Amino acid sequence: VQLQASGGGLVQAGDSLRLSCAAAGRTLGRDVVGWFRRAPGKEREFVAAIGWRPINTMYADSVKGRFTISRDNAKSTVFLQMNSLKPEDTGVYYCARDSGAWGRGSSWASRYDSWGQGTLVTVSS
Repeated sequence: VQLQASGGGLVQAGDSLRLSCAAAGRTLGRDVVGWFRRAPGKEREFVAAIGWRPINTMYADSVKGRFTISRDNAKSTVFLQMNSLKPEDTGVYYCARDSGAWGRGSSWASRYDSWGQGTLVTVSS
């Protein structure tokens, strides 16, 4: 399954963006989908994940209350709504798919076996 991330851009602090992650070639099915980001000069970090059941979500502490992950299974698309953006949210955002079961490990990058190309989010102060 190829994943295509989109929706990034240049915004000011406090603004909002919605990222999309669309599956191509095959539906997402029951796959877990996660968002990760890599800030300039930093390691890749977990942002959010969602299971096949939309009630199953998890977030990094740094984005809780500001970001919301959701999915449209009929369209095989996962969204990341990002509100109250901060300069420290700047980075390349990647979506990824994990065909395994939902669980605590859904925040581990090593669990994910298919990654999108990334979309750049830049938040100016």
